[in-house]
Amino acid sequence: MKKLINNPDAVASETLDGLALAYPLILRKVEGVQSVIRCDAPVAGKVAVLTGGGSGHEPLFAGYVGRGLADGSVAGNIFASPPPGPIVATAKAIHAGRGVLFLYGNYSGDILNFDTAAEELADEGLEVVTVRISDDVASAPPDSRDKRRGIAGDIFLVKVASAAAEEFLDLAAVAAAAEKANENTRSMAVALSSCIIPASGKPIFEISESEMELGMGVHGEPGVQRRSLISANEVADFLLRHILDDLPVPRGEEVAVLVNGAGATPLGELFIIFRRVSHFLEREGIRIFRSYVGNYATSLDMAGCSVTLMRLDADLKRWLSAPCEGPGLVQV
Repeated sequence: MKKLINNPDAVASETLDGLALAYPLILRKVEGVQSVIRCDAPVAGKVAVLTGGGSGHEPLFAGYVGRGLADGSVAGNIFASPPPGPIVATAKAIHAGRGVLFLYGNYSGDILNFDTAAEELADEGLEVVTVRISDDVASAPPDSRDKRRGIAGDIFLVKVASAAAEEFLDLAAVAAAAEKANENTRSMAVALSSCIIPASGKPIFEISESEMELGMGVHGEPGVQRRSLISANEVADFLLRHILDDLPVPRGEEVAVLVNGAGATPLGELFIIFRRVSHFLEREGIRIFRSYVGNYATSLDMAGCSVTLMRLDADLKRWLSAPCEGPGLVQV
């Protein structure tokens, strides 16, 4: 293992320290816990949006805190959920009197800890509504969407919910915006290599140089098919067929597209995937409204990528296009 780190057990905390030091005009740390919040939090009159999860997915989650984005993000250790205490402390730090939306990936550890935090906050009179991100079509069949995990669709949901909150909508309406985004977002990933968790120094799964895993999860969860390497065009076609089978998009409609790197895939390869995605959607009569290509939700140093589509209506277009400024996303 060759990594630019100090103590393997301090990677998550030192990463967050460095992020806050690098972007002091956008966010700041919460004293005593592993989290960051907007510099201007709490924002008077606005529903607060809190996201978070395990570290190792940078720039997710803390990179999407800032103006027009989340109000706060809580970080667990590498691939581990944050405990309830820091979630409670961060929610209190961003709460401006109109409630807090918890928005995070649909993983058992996150569910347990965020739900525990929500119960504690409710006991103190602070209203919390939860929306869990479940965009991964490979993780469960359509009739079990509540069991699906989140992948890179987190970015679209955080952007939409945060833009709705910036319009000073109430908590129920902000949560409804996040639910609408979740209902219209699907993702699927491919992995070419494992990643190495610094504390262990070993790959989290084994895969040969001649194989790829289609449908892999962000923590190395098994996919739907392990097979010999195929071309970028074939990968893009495979992912899109599964996504569009699950989320039909009629001809003439518009989508947002994210081609997301898993951490170790060169940007050039991501553009090759996007090239095929663009051509595929054009043949299907589906127009691309906005596109994003790069590392938005990674898995440490895993090689691979995911493709995400969000089917759009007028509200989702407006919220997705709204200005924002965070370490991981800037729109003007």
